[in-house]
Amino acid sequence: MVHPLVAPMTPLILHYRHQKQTERVIAGGKNMMETIPMIRLLLVDDQAAVRRGLRMRLALEADFVVAGEAEDGASALALMRELHPDVVVMDAQMPGMDGIIATVALRAAFPEAAVVILSLHDDLATRKQATAAGATAFLSKHAADTTLVDVLRRAAERTRR
Repeated sequence: MVHPLVAPMTPLILHYRHQKQTERVIAGGKNMMETIPMIRLLLVDDQAAVRRGLRMRLALEADFVVAGEAEDGASALALMRELHPDVVVMDAQMPGMDGIIATVALRAAFPEAAVVILSLHDDLATRKQATAAGATAFLSKHAADTTLVDVLRRAAERTRR
């Protein structure tokens, strides 16, 4: 039975701690229950406001969980060893180890890792650098949020094959 305060078509998201954020159970409609695998994300951007905005937007999706955040490439590599996210969302240009160099290092250490490069600079040179570094995808920070969500899901699918 669906709780009377929950609209019949509005999904109610239940999270179980013992699942360690690897899946969520979605309940909604006529006693419909479905388990969906979680996509664990690592957000890497030198600007805290950008990371916060990404985290807030991605929290709206039932299948995303932000496993961690880093402000530069070196921190991302350290967190990668600890968190093992499905997808790394990486800013292309950051102080210290930038996203392009970090992607090269990350892909060398974790070949199965999916890296989606985000950049304010949506030009051919930056796209070529991202591709050469081994990025799974490149996306302008000006792209629609729905495009980001779709790209992250496709990147996660590649790692699960």
